[in-house]
Amino acid sequence: MKILSILATLMAIALFFGSQSARAEPLKVGQPAPDFNLPDQSGKTHKLADYRGKWLALYFYVKDDTPGCTEQACKFRDDIHQLTDLGAQVVGVSVDDSASHANFAKKYNLPFPLLADGKGEIAARYDSLRGDGGMAKRNTFLIDPQGRIAKIYLSASTSRNSAEVIEDLKKLKGL
Repeated sequence: MKILSILATLMAIALFFGSQSARAEPLKVGQPAPDFNLPDQSGKTHKLADYRGKWLALYFYVKDDTPGCTEQACKFRDDIHQLTDLGAQVVGVSVDDSASHANFAKKYNLPFPLLADGKGEIAARYDSLRGDGGMAKRNTFLIDPQGRIAKIYLSASTSRNSAEVIEDLKKLKGL
């Protein structure tokens, strides 16, 4: 009986520490952004290092061609000149594949890359994968030219996300 009690205690300790090490700490402003290496709608691979020296609005979205995701993408499209004038690039990420992204980008004339994170690995690194693992959460990360997280928008507004990024870029750049 004593051996069973000791084994149960050891198992509980192992489960506790195992779950603690598996659980990632939430991302915070000021820390380096997690790296990524994903194909876009035309098959071109994008990495975080490709955006070094520029501001990056990396936005995770649920699914191509759905009402909220379309609104968010089109707001970024409509504001792309303001964003690029502020030195920022826009990149969208979802678990949809490159072919789906290509259709979505073409249908709405999206002038920025949509990255295919089919396994949800990058969304998970950015704490942006839903618990069921099937879709990304609607989170946006403003990454500074040195590759650090400058601002986090959790459950980003489809109608305001782009404008919020522009406002924050202006503040961060002292404009």
